[in-house]
Amino acid sequence: MKIRDAAGQNMKNLRANVYPGRGIVIGMTPDARNLVQVYWIMGRSENSRNRVFIAEGDVVRTAPFDASKVKDPSLIIYNCARVLDRTFIVSNGDQTDTIHDSLKSGGSFEKALYGRTFEPDAPNFTPRISAVVAPGCGAHQYQIGILKTMDNNPELPARQIYSYGRGIPGIGHFIATYSGDGAPLPSFEGEPQPVEIPNDIDATLNLYWTALNDDNKVSLMVRFINAETCAFQTRIVNKLSR
Repeated sequence: MKIRDAAGQNMKNLRANVYPGRGIVIGMTPDARNLVQVYWIMGRSENSRNRVFIAEGDVVRTAPFDASKVKDPSLIIYNCARVLDRTFIVSNGDQTDTIHDSLKSGGSFEKALYGRTFEPDAPNFTPRISAVVAPGCGAHQYQIGILKTMDNNPELPARQIYSYGRGIPGIGHFIATYSGDGAPLPSFEGEPQPVEIPNDIDATLNLYWTALNDDNKVSLMVRFINAETCAFQTRIVNKLSR
């Protein structure tokens, strides 16, 4: 199947998926002017749904909507997007900071993730998904990683890193924590999937926000990064309004 046909089919699959969990899309606008980061969170429990995204400078973080209802903040409150020079980081957990600190000290995306593993939330063992965008970098314009178990066995950790030398106009690569609903929740399988990216930041936000299950979606962010200057703009939407 050609990549653009596959992207259309994968968008249909996303709309039909009741619970992909947290998801990341990295790609390029059709006019090739911007690289794109999309990140969303979903939740089934009151603790997971009691969250919003907050943008503060170049950082996007999760925060409780009602602090009095927080039961366990360890896996739900974190920086989900940061910037270091011309590198843009996004992840579904505190490995955002691990990646940032590794790059700042001269390390790499791969090295940062080598020291981390899946989340300690048995029986799901939720994958950690992460990505970096580095405009102008010849080796890899963006990278996507997933840390997970094999066959839901915590004794069998797996680390998969995918590097993309350049973006494809109008195409993003999508990865999520889960492949759907279940007990335990089934981890995402296979390599990142091609999906669609519009030219406009608000159109991109609307495309993915409306694609997510209404009952389970919580918050979503979109970041457009100018491929030449690295100037960026960020949009967020929260189901719960402050």
